Amino acid sequence: MRLALIQQHATVDKQADVCRGLEALRHAASEGAECACFAELAFERFHPQGPAKGDVASLAEPVPGPTTALFCETARELGVVVVINLFERDADKLYDCSPVIDADGSLLGKTRMVHITDYPCFHEKGYYMPGDTGAPVYETAAGRIGVAICYDRHFPEYMRALVLQGAELVLVPQAGALDEWPDGLFEAEIQVAAFQNGNFVGLCNRVGQEDRLTFSGESFVCSPDGTVIARAPSGEDHILYADLDLAAVGKSHARRLFLNDRRPELYDDWLGE
Repeated sequence: MRLALIQQHATVDKQADVCRGLEALRHAASEGAECACFAELAFERFHPQGPAKGDVASLAEPVPGPTTALFCETARELGVVVVINLFERDADKLYDCSPVIDADGSLLGKTRMVHITDYPCFHEKGYYMPGDTGAPVYETAAGRIGVAICYDRHFPEYMRALVLQGAELVLVPQAGALDEWPDGLFEAEIQVAAFQNGNFVGLCNRVGQEDRLTFSGESFVCSPDGTVIARAPSGEDHILYADLDLAAVGKSHARRLFLNDRRPELYDDWLGE
């Protein structure tokens, strides 16, 4: 399966950003991509850079809604699985949301970010409610796909929940700033998750300078043995391609050994849950 991670900068013109995203999706499909993923809030500025003020709900949109409609139509036309990320409004509730669209253009569902953080330049608790969709895995034309939105990737329990439901590929729409992490840790965390869970992980990061942050790009893909098999450049728009042999999932250490030897009956007591 050919995966495309589309890292692109965002402007104050959401409509133009969406159009640029659709153009990039068409280009990825012309290069043989069967699945494409965009970064967190790929088509708008990263709102949580500053504390929430005023009517932040006006920045959000419903899912399904106008943006998902455009990507569903294009996915059907191109025959490509697409994962996007939006600031979602559902009645009076707001979420960080990744709609998952199958290659026939159908909206399979949406994953909402579960863990919400708050620290300088990432004031997310003023924008998002904790997600209520769990950790779904989607049966797509490209394989079994789970989504871990940005901060969720830091929680081993969440990544493990995806693999227990059979995820072959975990996609991570992210907003990661330049120099946010010590050298190597940014990737190492995902490498460990891929190795321990025996699946491919594709992290798609924002890129570009915004009000208070400069997003680094550097999207990358890990194989089930924890190896980084593809990496995008820093600081520029880029489509990163990786050819994934999903048969490697079943051959991984995690699928042959680790998952079979789990002792879940013990863990709740140990963790005090």
